[in-house]
Amino acid sequence: MTTTSVRRGDREIGAYIDGRFVPAVDATTVAVAALAAAAVATAGISVGLALRRRPAIGTVTMGPGGWISLRRTGRLPLRAASAKRPWWAHLLRAHRLVEQR
Repeated sequence: MTTTSVRRGDREIGAYIDGRFVPAVDATTVAVAALAAAAVATAGISVGLALRRRPAIGTVTMGPGGWISLRRTGRLPLRAASAKRPWWAHLLRAHRLVEQR
């Protein structure tokens, strides 16, 4: 078995073993490439999380009586008292729900 190393300057770039060239693996280059790939992946994940929008409302649940609970919502603006009632409110004889403080 004959081995002849191949150098470029001070670096060994491979060797001829029985007439076949076997390239040398540069551990430093491999380590730097792995760290760069990990940094790019981490940056991409953090940017993606930062750009993610929150939903308009949170959890929607239904209670035992059929009532609906909405989490993380703001209060809807109340209509003016002089606003015209919809046709279905007249049909059902429904009245406005007035907030009591």
